Amino acid sequence: MIELLASKYTYALLFVLLGIGIYMMIANENLVKKLIGVNLFQTAIFLFFISTAYVEGGAAPIVPAEGDVASPLPQVIVLTAIVVGIALTAVGLALIIRIYSEYGTLREDTLREVRADE
Repeated sequence: MIELLASKYTYALLFVLLGIGIYMMIANENLVKKLIGVNLFQTAIFLFFISTAYVEGGAAPIVPAEGDVASPLPQVIVLTAIVVGIALTAVGLALIIRIYSEYGTLREDTLREVRADE
């Protein structure tokens, strides 16, 4: 078991980040902490794509090479997902700022009470 974790440490890190991200999204009442959890979850997914695309002894796909060649598709997908993740974070932070200026709190349970009273 120790040898497996030592050789596949990125997968162990992946599951740790996934767990922390999901826990932060579910257990926290603060909207900023929920957004941080979403970002951790996204980072874990990026790590998953990159670690599954790794080819031992693989060559760059730029010039024709003999032997194993690494696929550039996962890197392209991750770069696109990073841009989308930054945009998601920016929109989420803008919404959080607007919610705080309107209601004066970032706690989800307090926001539900205030919205129920309206």
